[in-house]
Amino acid sequence: MSMRAHVGDQLIVESPTSGATKRDGEIVGLHHDDGTPPYDVRWSDTDQITLVFPGPDAHIHPIGDEPGRRWEETGHRGSATTHRGARSLSEAVVMSLVEDATAAPSMHNAQPWRFQYSRRSRVFRLRADLRGALPHTDPELRALHIACGAALMNLRVAVAHEGWEAQTRPLPDPADPMLLASVTLTRPLGDEADPAALYPAVRTRHTSRYPFAETEIPPSVRTALVDAADREQVSLSFASDWHLRSVVDLALEGEARNLTDAGVAADLARFTRATDDARPATEGVPEYAFGPRRRVGNAPMRDFAGGKSIPGRPTADFETFPHLVLLSTSRNRPVDWLRTGQAVERLLLRATLEGLSASFVTQALEWQDLRWPLRDPMSGMAYVQMVLRLGYGPPGTQTPRRPVHDVLDIEP
Repeated sequence: MSMRAHVGDQLIVESPTSGATKRDGEIVGLHHDDGTPPYDVRWSDTDQITLVFPGPDAHIHPIGDEPGRRWEETGHRGSATTHRGARSLSEAVVMSLVEDATAAPSMHNAQPWRFQYSRRSRVFRLRADLRGALPHTDPELRALHIACGAALMNLRVAVAHEGWEAQTRPLPDPADPMLLASVTLTRPLGDEADPAALYPAVRTRHTSRYPFAETEIPPSVRTALVDAADREQVSLSFASDWHLRSVVDLALEGEARNLTDAGVAADLARFTRATDDARPATEGVPEYAFGPRRRVGNAPMRDFAGGKSIPGRPTADFETFPHLVLLSTSRNRPVDWLRTGQAVERLLLRATLEGLSASFVTQALEWQDLRWPLRDPMSGMAYVQMVLRLGYGPPGTQTPRRPVHDVLDIEP
């Protein structure tokens, strides 16, 4: 009988003289649908993956308990512990993982991402979807990369929640710049479940455009947020005193420019939805999520109405001293933008679990001459990539997402 295996099984090579195990590894890739050789094997002694044509001294040791096999057959989702024996992902689970990923935020809710999943190699690929590009507001595609990084973080969290370790590679193919990342499911999750603990916040995190309370964020929570960004190699700092006033002024200047720039207005009109809008409600910011107009206060809120009056839209008093955090990197490359997106989403998920709400303050970042002065020259890194407003207040309003079948391709 020919040798047959599943992804996740163990390949054991024995000594021809003693019968003892000489080498073993996990089968992480198949080249034939019927499970016959050759295999991609990750060797336990080197952690390297090689193409293997097993000889007569090799045999397969199946890995997977009954709960894992039942999950593979049914696509049922549960705790990571339940699924550690699972060898492959059903179509239902793949779709659910991508649905989690697309719960991420993006500028104007443009959703500039597309996913591919390869059953054979157990790899998710994240690609830029230029349907979600903002040519006037984001000509460098910096915000696009940040949004896709946020979706990548959600995917990492969801994969860990499902009980898998994953290897994430940003920009894996220099010849294909729109391929932003790959996530390879390598083995059942070990005892360290980071970032699975963030999963409860994936679907509950929503941008809040409402006033927040004038309440301090405790030092322990600040430390947790700094750590969340640091885990993705991004620096986080809280603006205060003169720097806070400077960041607010720069954001207000950016907002004023946005309201008078025809190109920016075109981007905004494309991705905002009035109550009587006949376009499909699968992207953009709907009128019900604009939030109230600011009557007083210093919170630098974007006006998604573009300066137009909307009948029945309320006004509200916002914070006098908003909590603004800056995420910065030492360099300004696409990989740094992707890293920032992952840090932003990790921070937002942690903030959600800590009871905080958040909104984005990107107006100054959209203007090249306003971006550089955002940094704190005394302590900040060279490139500010994102500004967030945090605080205790109403949770955000859910905004629409494209259906999963519109953003996911599943390959054999």
